[in-house]
Amino acid sequence: MKALIITRDSQLHTEIAAQGAARVPALSVAESRTSMRDALERLAEAPELVIIDASDFDATAAEGIDRLTRHYASASFMLLTRGEQQEVLIRAMRAGVREVLELPLVHRAFHEAMDRIDLAAGVANMRDGKVLAFIACKGGSGATFISTNFAYALATLAAKKVLLIDLHGQFGDATLYVSDQKPGMTLADVCSQIQRIDGAFLESSAVQVAPNFGVLAAADSDTAPKPEQMETVLRIARQHYDYIVLDVGRQIDALSLRALDEADAIYPVLQLGLPDIRDGRRLLDIFRSLGYPIDQIRLIVNRYEKGGRLRLQDVQNALGAQVVHTVPNDYVAVTDSVNQGVPVLQIARASAVARSLAELVELVTSRRVAESKGLFDRLFGRADHETY
Repeated sequence: MKALIITRDSQLHTEIAAQGAARVPALSVAESRTSMRDALERLAEAPELVIIDASDFDATAAEGIDRLTRHYASASFMLLTRGEQQEVLIRAMRAGVREVLELPLVHRAFHEAMDRIDLAAGVANMRDGKVLAFIACKGGSGATFISTNFAYALATLAAKKVLLIDLHGQFGDATLYVSDQKPGMTLADVCSQIQRIDGAFLESSAVQVAPNFGVLAAADSDTAPKPEQMETVLRIARQHYDYIVLDVGRQIDALSLRALDEADAIYPVLQLGLPDIRDGRRLLDIFRSLGYPIDQIRLIVNRYEKGGRLRLQDVQNALGAQVVHTVPNDYVAVTDSVNQGVPVLQIARASAVARSLAELVELVTSRRVAESKGLFDRLFGRADHETY
C-alpha cells in the first residue's frame, strides 16, 4: 500500500515509515508533504492512504481536509492529533475520516488501525487461525516431539502458516527439536513489549524453521508472562497464522490455563502404561472441572505398538475420551531426529512416524486422502530413491 504523509515533523515521518516497512504486506511512503497547503498545491499521484499530522492545524488548515478527501476519493485517511482539537475532529468526521489517532504515536494503535484499513481495502485478508494445544499427561510422553514435528508437517505438507509457542518456561527446548538456530527473542521478550505487538513483530520474534513455520521460544527469564498478555499474543497470532500450536508441557498454572482456555482443541499425549493413564485421568478431571467440552479433548497415544496388554479401548474407557490418533514406536527415526535437531520429515521421510504425522495433518485439516494425494506424494514420492 502506497501512502502520502503530511507532516513537518521529520521524527514522526521516520517513525511511521519504519512501522509501515515492518508490516506484512508493507506500507510504503510514496510521497511526503510538509503542510496541508503544500499537499493541496502539489497533489500526489493517487495514494492509497493519506496520513495527516494535524497536531499544529488551525481553522484554515482544517478546511483543507474536506478538499483533500474529495480529491483522493478512493484513498483511506488517517488523522493524527495532539490534545483537544475539536474543530479539526469535526471537520475530519464530516469529511469521512474514520481513523483518528492521538500523538505521540502508539505503535499498537497504529497497527490496529492499519489492519482495519488493509482489511477494508482488500489488501490483506485477516486469518482466523486455530489454536491447538498439546499437553503431556506424564513426563517423557513425547508431547514436545509430536507438537514440534506436527507443526512442521502442517506447514510443509498442508501449506499452512504455522506458529508454535513453547509454554514450558525456563526449561523449554521446543526449538531444539526442529532447528539449530538460537532464539533471538522469547515469549517473555514479546510479552514485555506487548504494546507494540502485531503480526510483523510476532513473526520477527520467532525462529523461522521454514518459510511458513516459526517457533516462539519459551520464556527463559524469571519474569513469567502474564495471562492477559498470553491472551493478546494468541489474539494477534490468530489474525496472522492459520494454526497456532501450543507445546504446553505438564504444568497447569495461570499462564497455561489462559492458553488452554483459548484453544480450539486440546491433545493430551500419553503412552500405553498405567502411570500415564493414571496421570491422564487426573488431567482430564481438571479439564472437566474447568468446563472444557469433551469433544474438544482428543487423546494421542505415542509409541503405540499393537498387541500389547493394554488396548486403546482400555484407555478410552479409563479416561472417558476418544483416542483420535496413534504415533508408532519408531525409536531409531525419532532418536535421530531429536539428536540432530532436524524434523523427522526431513531426516526419515519414509519412516512410520513420518507417515503418522502426515495422517495427523490430514485429520486436523479435514482433508481426505483421496482429495490430498499430493500430501503423501510430497512426503513419500522420492522415498525409494533416497536413503536415511
